Amino acid sequence: MIFRLDERLAFPDPVLAEADGLLAVGGDLSVDRLLLAYRNGIFPWYSADTPILWYSPHERFVLFPAELKVAKSLRQVLKSDKFAVTVNQAFAGVIDACSLAPRPGQDGTWITSEMKAAYLELHQSGHAHSAEVWQNRELIGGLYGVQVGTVFCGESMFSKVSNASKVALVQLCGMGFSLIDCQVYTGHLASMGARMISREEYMGILRGE
Repeated sequence: MIFRLDERLAFPDPVLAEADGLLAVGGDLSVDRLLLAYRNGIFPWYSADTPILWYSPHERFVLFPAELKVAKSLRQVLKSDKFAVTVNQAFAGVIDACSLAPRPGQDGTWITSEMKAAYLELHQSGHAHSAEVWQNRELIGGLYGVQVGTVFCGESMFSKVSNASKVALVQLCGMGFSLIDCQVYTGHLASMGARMISREEYMGILRGE
């Protein structure tokens, strides 16, 4: 059953989500609602021609930083001075670049202007963060997401130069998070150690249990 949200700041129990993880429709992208969503294992994912859709997958695709796999070629990149890496220095630039990055199998982007504004507000309130990768002072890779306790809920990443987004992920794994929620399976992240865990295990980590 898909629930319709109203002005009340509340979500249905995530265990009631559909098989594909879709839980609810509607509501808004206020800071308070977004934080409530993430604290309950829920995130928005929709396109410009649909209402706001809220998902809570029954399995989560995650990366434990201690399980990060770094290929030999990437280790060489990390040891070189090819890239410079920063944190929270260009959040707006990262989210803009992510919205423009081509996605195989996707027509357009889910990072709408409404989403950009909402996550920029989350960033300004200290709840959303970015890692940026630079080459010759040009932003060529990065990622952004939302912090919930010791969990980083990754939203999107981009790379204009080979290995740039991987370097951003390595940076993220060294920032003290217990878990990085990757949300949607990709072979790219699986090759770096990401794997599926149950909703129950995910929620336990999210609650600090």
